[in-house]
Amino acid sequence: MPGRLARCAAATAVLLPLLAAGSPAAGSARSGAGALQESFAAAARQYGVPESVLLGVAYLESRWDAHEGAPSVAGGYGPMHLTDLRAATGESGGRGTQTVRRAARLSGIPAARLRSDPTANVRGGAALLADHGRRLGAARAGGAAGWYPAVAAYAQARDAATARVFADEVYAVLRAGVRRTTDSGETVTLPADAAARTAARTAAAPAAHRAAPAAAECPRELACEWLPAPYEVYGGKDGKPDYGNHDKARRPHDQRVRYIVVHDTEGGYDGSVRAVQDPEFVSWHYTLRSSDGHVAQHVRTGDVAWHAGNWQVNSQSIGLEHEARLTDPDAWFTEAMYRSSARLVRYLAREYDVPLNRHHIIGHDNVPAPDPEHVPDMHTDPGPYWDWAHYFDLLGAPLEPAARTDGGIVTIRPDYAAHRPAYTACAKDAAAPCPPHGSGAVRLRTRPAPDAPLAGDPGLHGDAPASTGVNDTGARASTGQQFAVAGRRGDWTAIWYLGRKAWFHNPAAAPTAIPDEGTTLTPRPGAGPVRVYGRALPEASAYPEGVEPQEPRPLPYELRPGQRYVVGDTMPGEYFHAPGLTDETGAASRVIRGRTLWHQIQVGHRIGYVKAADVTVVRPRSGGQPNV
Repeated sequence: MPGRLARCAAATAVLLPLLAAGSPAAGSARSGAGALQESFAAAARQYGVPESVLLGVAYLESRWDAHEGAPSVAGGYGPMHLTDLRAATGESGGRGTQTVRRAARLSGIPAARLRSDPTANVRGGAALLADHGRRLGAARAGGAAGWYPAVAAYAQARDAATARVFADEVYAVLRAGVRRTTDSGETVTLPADAAARTAARTAAAPAAHRAAPAAAECPRELACEWLPAPYEVYGGKDGKPDYGNHDKARRPHDQRVRYIVVHDTEGGYDGSVRAVQDPEFVSWHYTLRSSDGHVAQHVRTGDVAWHAGNWQVNSQSIGLEHEARLTDPDAWFTEAMYRSSARLVRYLAREYDVPLNRHHIIGHDNVPAPDPEHVPDMHTDPGPYWDWAHYFDLLGAPLEPAARTDGGIVTIRPDYAAHRPAYTACAKDAAAPCPPHGSGAVRLRTRPAPDAPLAGDPGLHGDAPASTGVNDTGARASTGQQFAVAGRRGDWTAIWYLGRKAWFHNPAAAPTAIPDEGTTLTPRPGAGPVRVYGRALPEASAYPEGVEPQEPRPLPYELRPGQRYVVGDTMPGEYFHAPGLTDETGAASRVIRGRTLWHQIQVGHRIGYVKAADVTVVRPRSGGQPNV
């Protein structure tokens, strides 16, 4: 295990409802329509495309954002995501990488305008969609249903299964409806149409090759493939044999899967899937492609992948790597990837009984260090630009205020689009400001004032405050995380955070948190400061002969009398022991389970664990159900 932990810690990643403010009623789109809304209407009329279909395709491609003319990682521009990889990267690319040029020929609009002007981009996308429709008979079929093959073809997917997933998601949006304020500040509405059904579904993307039947563990509505990570011996250091890059197990029969961990690759999809097939590298269970949400599985969900940098979290979790760089969300965090990820997580949560909350659906940046030495080494993805609120909407578990609450707990929930805290270090210059962007993270300060020093993480900064660096998690609370209220003053709310009181701006006119309820804990009277750990391990006497006991070492955080923290889970101490390469059943591995009871808490930006014997649990006064 130590070798695997070191490898995980040292490796740098190479790597449907409730869509917005509700489902708008039919006919509401024309009321107060802005320029972008009218652009869709005009383009639909000009090219004979159903307006709802054009809006639905654009929503899946971009959520109607123009990203100020910047391309996505796939070389896509504008609301219709017209692709021009040569203009975006200088590379020629292959099939499907030059839809800008095709749209220019069909519409007569210069390629430069298609890339830079949202109205022209919508017209070019409509011309392209209409051309697919003519070739595939959509115009003759009439109505939204007959456009399914054209929608699938518009995706320019690498395989037919992925094209069908794209089209299915578009039609799901048509049925649900959506209203959203774009990155230009315009509100665009797609009225709900419960009658929007598909016709000729199997005709999707006839030019794409059909993928072989997948052996991947995925919901049927997703396009998944099986690209296995190796399980084999290799030379290792100094010629000493080692193995990689995961462990065989028998989950959930021998150990419960408690977490699903959201990562980003910090690199491209192709490089990431090559890396996970290297026995000397780390591993994860799934990789999701940014451009179309395609899913590849590498490790069986019953087995243990080496992805989190914390052996306990590895043994109790499933890891999803998303093709992205956290400093460039507009290029990478696509709607197609969000929706594929949400479908996959819903499926996995159902299969393994994982609660759909932020105590169990966590980011890599929420995983605790296993010991104090590793606190500075822990990863920070998917970062402050991952839209957790939208993600939980797609999961069917929206973050909403509790019906009954005593006001003692808050759930972080800023308006992602409007909430734009300043970050730095998105580029090589650590002092350079990041481009303004929506964020789901609030910034914490030592006093209720905008000029007060930032809070700090003793494990990262000692006694110094945190920075505004995009990778500095020391003064950050993220959407969906729950904290006990420590005080209120004017527009500011204080929470207990890493053993200290930390304040965030939470004005009534633009709240950044919602009232909630749940179970909390506080140090037991007379117990003194309570230590926080990064692993919930069994007591030494629980380990059988031949298995070296793991000694839990406290992190540099303490809970002091009077402080309260939200309980996310309660569990016995466990340790997954994998002695080395075993047979495919994992029969030689074993789970050591002790009698020591632990509580998982939201101690800071990361979760942590405290011994149940050291604390008193406080149930919600409102009479609601605890959140564990």
